[in-house]
Amino acid sequence: MFTPWGYPTILKTGLVALFVSGAAAFFALPFLPAALLFSSSLLLFTLYFFRDPKRKPPDEKSAIVAPADGKVLLIRPVVNSFTGPSSTLVSIFMSPLNVHVNRIPLDGTVTHLSYHPGTFMMAFDHRSLESNEKMEIGIENGEMKVLFSQVSGFMARRIVCMLNQGDRVIRGERFGMIRFGSRVDIVLPAHAEVTVTKGERTRAGETVIARI
Repeated sequence: MFTPWGYPTILKTGLVALFVSGAAAFFALPFLPAALLFSSSLLLFTLYFFRDPKRKPPDEKSAIVAPADGKVLLIRPVVNSFTGPSSTLVSIFMSPLNVHVNRIPLDGTVTHLSYHPGTFMMAFDHRSLESNEKMEIGIENGEMKVLFSQVSGFMARRIVCMLNQGDRVIRGERFGMIRFGSRVDIVLPAHAEVTVTKGERTRAGETVIARI
């Protein structure tokens, strides 16, 4: 129900909530209702943020699925050294209310991993495409190459990526997350047909964003 990557934060939040409520009960009883409301709200939000629902990828060999829950913020042509010329960038913005567990978009082998330190601009600012901290992941399977990036944002200061160079990966499986709102960008090669539109909502591991 909850991602293991959130357990430390859930534990810390629970301890803070317990401390605030306990302190109010012992030292400021009139403020106990407000303290309980604050503590419970903080803990509930944390639990909600780190939820990890089951997902079932579509049974389509040619389908490339969304690596993140969120809203399609940008679709534009790009030239990329990994995917080649005439590629297409699809950028998915994750608000703090979205599921933040990221999933593999297609079967294949991890042949590219590159961490880029950077700034922490608002994730919906298109300048963050180049300037923000990010983890780039490239997957290929003999038919195509896909590059996707976990991009940090103003609130997101922790990228979790459990992949290693040479890993064999399966479409829809979990590989990491970005904590507290950000974006995931995916670059598709020229022969991939994009099936989503700007403003569309996606579900990681289930929404088909392109087909080959």
